[in-house]
Amino acid sequence: MPEFVAFIEDFSQTLGLERFHLIGHSIGGGIALQYALKFPQKVEGLVLVSSWCLGIEAALWVRLLSHPALCRSLGKAAIAVLKAVQWLACQFYAPFRFANPVTPVKIDLGKTMMTLKGQTTVLQNELPGLVVPTLLVWGAGDRIVPAHHAYAAAELIPDCQLHIFEGCGHSVYRQKVGDFSQLLIDFLD
Repeated sequence: MPEFVAFIEDFSQTLGLERFHLIGHSIGGGIALQYALKFPQKVEGLVLVSSWCLGIEAALWVRLLSHPALCRSLGKAAIAVLKAVQWLACQFYAPFRFANPVTPVKIDLGKTMMTLKGQTTVLQNELPGLVVPTLLVWGAGDRIVPAHHAYAAAELIPDCQLHIFEGCGHSVYRQKVGDFSQLLIDFLD
């Protein structure tokens, strides 16, 4: 993750951005959070959507797919099985796509951020020092990163708003496009 934080900093410098809003989903939320903690003077506002790094728990299948031994032996097979499931669903039902497909890049990144016990980078202790306005957005039914991470983080972050979408999972921005967009507009204004 430090490489991704460095990339954001290099990218913002290249564009000449002095201050900007930063939005991250899932692993991207963990990266955005780490950036905001390291460079708070550059972040106008932070939006974390079903973000990593706020607690140790994560879905069992994510932990399993991230385990190095399983990745070597089953990672590519698991991706092939998921693609086969998608193909079958398209043949017998309507066109089908996984909302958040598993890719080799995600598996490689997961290996650096996950063990069988859970997430390896948890920044709960640093949250009281987060000095940028923050919006936490979660789906109440998120099965990858549990919503209780958002509730706990909202208690620790000084300038924090929390919005939990009922009936949504890990990708609320896809499930509630209009409501999510309005929430962002209200926060960014």
